[in-house]
Amino acid sequence: MNPVEDALVKRLDLIAELDDEDRKALKALPATLRSVEAGSDIVEEGQRIRDCCLLLSGFTHRYRTLIEGKRQIIAFHVPGDIPDLHSLHINVMDHSFAATVNCELAFIPHEAIWQLCQERPAVAAALWRETLIDGSIFREWIVGLGRRTGLQRTAHLLCEMAMRLRAMGHGDGLRYHLPLTQNVLADALGLTVVTVNRVLQELRQADYVVRDRSRMTIHNWPALARLAEFDGGYLH
Repeated sequence: MNPVEDALVKRLDLIAELDDEDRKALKALPATLRSVEAGSDIVEEGQRIRDCCLLLSGFTHRYRTLIEGKRQIIAFHVPGDIPDLHSLHINVMDHSFAATVNCELAFIPHEAIWQLCQERPAVAAALWRETLIDGSIFREWIVGLGRRTGLQRTAHLLCEMAMRLRAMGHGDGLRYHLPLTQNVLADALGLTVVTVNRVLQELRQADYVVRDRSRMTIHNWPALARLAEFDGGYLH
């Protein structure tokens, strides 16, 4: 199985009931592979797009930038995600989408996806469910930014990323690769870099987590989840 087939089929099999013909049709989708360097925009706000992007390796993020230059990261994406699936219906981007680290991406034409959805209703339902799950994650992030403390927000994000990466076979849920700088974390959590540093130190001192460069190890999942009030049901 090639990387495109592996990532796309594996992701949709997690959230929907597909048969062998559905999987065969997904594997036949045309895709253009592209490497993107860390920090580079994949799609810019206001850009009209004609492809959906499948993340094969690396991390990406979606963000908005205010006039004065402040950035708010509004989502992270892990391998197997289709970050701009909504562009099938809204093909002018209202935010930007960038590579957090060096990434490998596959671009699938909208036209091919529309045709597949018409031919394979189960695939159409799976893609719709994927978009709904994306919305569910957005809602959880809004609750966090509005009502959780900086410590709780950080703990919640660490729990979320552990579960999402484990589902796609990247890490075992307690140990995983999280190549996010403190600047990136600050822009996602609505905190200053100084606060992010302090919060990570608090979590380490409490022996909840240990971060060794980009390697994250959760030492006490029950305590971390309790602190974050984390319930992974919203990930569906």
